[in-house]
Order: sequence, then C-alpha cells, then structure tokens
Amino acid sequence: MTSALDLLSDRPALDAIARVREASRAVDGTDPLDEAAVLRLRHHGLAGIGAWVSEEAFALRRGTELDLAVAPAARGRGLGAALGELAVTEPGLLTAWSHGDHPAAAALAARWGFARTRELWVMRRPAGVPLPAVELPAGVLIRDYGSSDAEALLRVNAAAFAHHREQGALDAAGLAERMAEPWFDPAGLLLAVDEEGDLLGFHWTKQHDAALGEVYVVGVSPTAQGRGLGRVLTVAGLHHLAARGVAEVLLYVESDNTPARRLYEDLGFQHAAADTHVQYQRPELSA
Repeated sequence: MTSALDLLSDRPALDAIARVREASRAVDGTDPLDEAAVLRLRHHGLAGIGAWVSEEAFALRRGTELDLAVAPAARGRGLGAALGELAVTEPGLLTAWSHGDHPAAAALAARWGFARTRELWVMRRPAGVPLPAVELPAGVLIRDYGSSDAEALLRVNAAAFAHHREQGALDAAGLAERMAEPWFDPAGLLLAVDEEGDLLGFHWTKQHDAALGEVYVVGVSPTAQGRGLGRVLTVAGLHHLAARGVAEVLLYVESDNTPARRLYEDLGFQHAAADTHVQYQRPELSA
C-alpha cells in the first residue's frame, strides 16, 4: 500500500502539504490544519511526528492528534481512507478535527470508530456594531503587554485554561513562536492588572489582515473571576480592533460553553451552522 501511494518525505512532503492546504482553503474556506499544527511544521518540520504524505493528500499524527486532508481535485478516489489507514492502525488515543464539519470526515470517523466529542463554533460580528459601555472594576487598569510580562501571562493562562488541554498547555516556547508571527502586536495583547501590578486577566487580539480581526484568547485568573473582567477585556479588545479599521471580528468558542456564548451574543456575535469545527475521538487502543 505504501508504495502504491508514492509517499513523500522531508522537504517535498512539506511542499505538498502546503499545496494541499492552499487548495483546500480555496474550495472549503477553511484550513485543514489548526494553528498548533501549522506552527509545529513551520518550526520543526516533520521531526517527531508520523507523516504519510503524497502529492495530493496527507495524514499527520502529532502525539494524540490526527490531521488528514485531500486536495479537492483528488477527492472521491479513496486517497484519504488509504492514507488515514496508515495512521490509525497504530495504537493509542486519537483525536481529529474536521474544520468546517465536512461530511467526508464524518464518514471516515465512523469507519475508524471515532465518536463526535466536541463542537467549536466560529462566531462573527461586524466591527461597526456599537459596543455597550463597560466600567473597569475599582483598582483595575488595562495596559499593553510588555516583554517582562511573559511569565505572568503564562501563569494566568495555565490557571484560566486548566480545563482546556490545548490552550492551557501553552509554554514559553509556544508563546515565543506565536509572538514571532507577523501578526503579533504587543498593543493588541491587553492586560488587566491590579494596583500592585499583578496580572488578573488578558485579551489577546489577532489581526489577520486589514479587514479581519479575532478575539484570539481571553483569559481571567480564577482568583479574579466574578468581577466582570471577561466582559471588560473583551470589549476593550474589540475597541482596539475597531480602531485598527477591521470590518469583521471572529472568535472561536466551545458550543457547550453557554456563559461565554451568551456574553458574545450580547456583544453582537452570531454563529452560522457552516462555521462549525468538530472534533472526533477514538478511545485508546491496545498495542
């Protein structure tokens, strides 16, 4: 099977992955790889991951994460199933995202015993929609990120997202990689601090291009929750993006996070069914 698929390695494989991603984005409107996968390939290549790559498709296994994509022009030939079989036969817990909730992903998930476990919604709002007035809690100041804030930011992020495996695992190396991205702007990373300068929460905004902004991450320390800081920080970040001239702002939120969804809906964000990413999970298999 491997020979018939004409698998690539190293630089040719990375180039093929880039072409499949570009073709998929053009047709599907979404990237088949999430940010973590993109950064992993950009900074470390294929080192340390399972990679089954042909000219028209790829399957990647990063620890417990499976990424699978087929170029639109090559779909319907069984290529995704053939590559995926090579990845899923290895034992262990596996999760996989279907960006855009593609029906082909659902069919393959059922074939390999994956269950639908999470839905991640994309919510959007026009930047020109008026924002409600909010008041800073007493003794709280919002300021821009500075280079000496990295340790405190990682500490608050880990505490705020202790229940969220992907975000809560952010470490110094991951932070540095994200801050090395062309879109990073310290003025777009807003920190809420108390009178002693201790970090209470943050809103990290992201500007994709001149027209599109993102509520990238909003995190509040568990010790500072219940004071309305999440709302205050979100609105502050939206004002920042509006001042940069974006036409639309998006964000990602777990579909079952009712408090967050209510907050975002109150701020003018809406979700369309097509803007849904689905995570599938396969129980751990014995070797």
